[in-house]
Parts: sequence; C-alpha cells; structure tokens
Amino acid sequence: MFDLEGTRVVITGAGGGVGGALCEAFTAAGARIVGCDRSKGDVPGACAEAHGFDLRDAGAVAAAAEAILSGGVPDIVVSNAGMTRAEILSQVEPATFADEMDTNFTGAARLSMDLLTHMRKGKGNRNFVFVASLNAQAHFGNPVYSAAKAALLAWMRALAAEEGRHGIRANAVLPASIRTKAWDHRIAADPDILSRLVTLYPLGRLVTPAEVANAVLFLASPLASGISGAALNVDAGLMSGNLPFIDAITLPETR
Repeated sequence: MFDLEGTRVVITGAGGGVGGALCEAFTAAGARIVGCDRSKGDVPGACAEAHGFDLRDAGAVAAAAEAILSGGVPDIVVSNAGMTRAEILSQVEPATFADEMDTNFTGAARLSMDLLTHMRKGKGNRNFVFVASLNAQAHFGNPVYSAAKAALLAWMRALAAEEGRHGIRANAVLPASIRTKAWDHRIAADPDILSRLVTLYPLGRLVTPAEVANAVLFLASPLASGISGAALNVDAGLMSGNLPFIDAITLPETR
C-alpha cells in the first residue's frame, strides 16, 4: 500500500521500541533509513546509515545534521526520540527539566531547522512527522515531558504553516501509553501497574509500537498529501471519553 521506494528517511530514536517498529515499517515501504540514536551501536542493522548523537547537545545536533546531509538531503524526517523520568512536579529538578526539554523538544526543533534549508530545495513528497504524546493534550503526569511535547506540536504547526509554500508538510502522531522498555522501571516497582492501566482505555489494551509506526508511515506517505498541521491520536480511544467518570455516575447493572 505504501510506496516510498528510493525515499531517504531520517528516524531519530531508532534504537527504541517505537523506533525499531518505524525502521521496519519504512524499510518495508522501500525507504532508505538514516537511523539516529544516542549511540550509533543502538541503531538497527536494517538501517542504511547510522548516526549517534545526543539531542541535548546543540553542537552534536549540528554536526549530525551535516553528516546526514553529506549522504543526501532527506525527503522525510521522523522525530521520534523521547524520554521522561520525572513523573510528577515534586520530582522535577533543574537538571531534569533541562534534560527532558532538550531531549523531547529543543533537540528535535534544532535538527529540523538544520535540515530544513536543504529540504526546501527538493521536490516531491517532503515532510516532517513528529511523534508527540497524548500528554500534550491533557495532564497524565510527567509534567516536563508533557510541556515539551506540547511545544513540539506548536513547532509542527509552525512548519506546516510557513513551509507549505515550499511543498513541505508537517504532522504529528500522538500515542497513548505503549509497552516499551520505558515502562520497565515502573513495572519493576509495581508489577500490577499495566493491568490497572488498561482498564482506562475503551479498547481495553495499550497501543503497540507497530500501530504507532503505521500512523507515522501514513502521514509521511503520498497518501496523506493533503494533510498538514494535523495531530493524529493513536490512543486506543483514551481521549474519546472518561471511562472512570462514566462508571462513577452509572449503576452497576447498566454497565
């Protein structure tokens, strides 16, 4: 269905759970993957190129962009890298704040700017897809991460509005909770956490990395040629309503 044969695609956070699924999905569509992560060794072997750099380091981001461009101008940039550890406000410290803002927003914005000038000169299907989070729409904890992802949506809309005249699109995918290694520390502390969590979702389960990757692949493909500035939820129905609230106001026999 998706034909991206010969397309050069940059994917950040390629070594993570969603990143691996993205690399698989875009490779299957015929794209040439430029995989990026903090460590070059974490990039999946299926990627045609591998780059290791820290999004928190402006100089490293600029150097990585130059290295990426030396192999050719990207057609598509998938900004997927992200992390969070500060679950609630009381856990936020100055270093935590800087790390999470730089990893989840500032680094992604810098990389997009470093690549944008060259992408403007291209032709055909060119776009950015940002993997944000439902945390950008409502508070589910992780306050700094949430603020960074909200900033990422604003950045995406700026690109969509200002770069459309150059034929460049920008969109975002907003996943809900995904079972990746990012959950390992929570599960280690509370083995029952996921069984409680899934009861909040109308579909009764979490979304998978492959489902997130498929949404990104669609928005990046020519099939979404008329879509720009959009934020697509991949959330197993979480934002469609509040199940605990509904349960609280209905009698047991009517559920």
